[in-house]
Amino acid sequence: MSAGGMIVPEPEFFGLMPDGTVVDSFTLTNRHGSRMRVMTYGAAVLSLEVPDRSGNLADVLLGFRTLDEYLSSAGFHGTVAGRVANRIAHGRFCLDGESYDLAANNEPAGIPCALHGGLKGFDKAVWQAEGVSREDAQGVRFRHLSPDGDEGYPGNLQVHVTYWLTENHEWQIDYEAVTDMPTPVNLTQHAYFNLKGEGDGDVLDHHLTLNAASFTPVNEGLIPTGEMRPVAGTSLDFSTAMPIGDRIEADDEHLKFANGYDHNFVINPSNEALTLAARVAEPKSGRVMEVLTTEPGVQFYTGNFLTGSDTGKSGRPYHFRNGFCLETQHFPDSPNQPTFPSCILRPGETLRSTTIYRFTTQEA
Repeated sequence: MSAGGMIVPEPEFFGLMPDGTVVDSFTLTNRHGSRMRVMTYGAAVLSLEVPDRSGNLADVLLGFRTLDEYLSSAGFHGTVAGRVANRIAHGRFCLDGESYDLAANNEPAGIPCALHGGLKGFDKAVWQAEGVSREDAQGVRFRHLSPDGDEGYPGNLQVHVTYWLTENHEWQIDYEAVTDMPTPVNLTQHAYFNLKGEGDGDVLDHHLTLNAASFTPVNEGLIPTGEMRPVAGTSLDFSTAMPIGDRIEADDEHLKFANGYDHNFVINPSNEALTLAARVAEPKSGRVMEVLTTEPGVQFYTGNFLTGSDTGKSGRPYHFRNGFCLETQHFPDSPNQPTFPSCILRPGETLRSTTIYRFTTQEA
């Protein structure tokens, strides 16, 4: 079937959850050869094939061949993270005079926190989904109901996430959410990229530009201190293009805390307009990825917890720094940081957010 000039993607069987729930996949294509596969488990992106400067396609996303491999991995590969992405200090926050306790499922430097929604966040849910289309894109619209008390969060939260693959080699993500009680919400996509191609070594030679004049410093538990500090003169200054690996081993406590980059950069703290947050260029292939977002921040992460224990689609293990993430988001620990942009959603409001990963090429 078709609508708006593009064929509507149809579901295909991908696998079974341990309880017998069916997980489907969808394949999105454009007329220029780009191709994306997604699945209903975690609203995850399984693969994303885009051309290099010679027109050759390669999959630029880390991931796996089977559902069982996704179920056994702890890496959040290509999934939606929520209800609150990133870290909440000590797994606890207060809202309107009420205190809420969450699962503390992560403890950098022995300091507990709630990470990416808890023990069973949105990355581990089987979402409902349907294929959609518009004049310039194929898409999939995912929906998920997170019930009141889910992982300790208040309120019934209805979430819609729509992925589009456009004719301009863009992966567009549209987030929407409504709630019947005040609740924190911070949704992001946890895709790991390697623009040389999935499984093709580390990403330290990629050149990164971040449209950020400041970042949010963290303590040794990777929890923000509440400060917004200028990047100028630090190892976190990517205001001009710089190889990711150029300063990653610098004598800088922030890099040592995270064993690399795992930091939130301030992009758009008081404006919801679509803003260019980042640009990444890979010299060997000529692939370029631009990240545009309405979110106030982006977490730049260099795969510091990839250990080689997961084997990817190419049959090669994913080692230390074999992928990078640019997770558009509200700032980490926002529910506990009154000076940060608020991530509290209230009844009668609708959360709307858009992020675009745009792929082009450049000459050698």
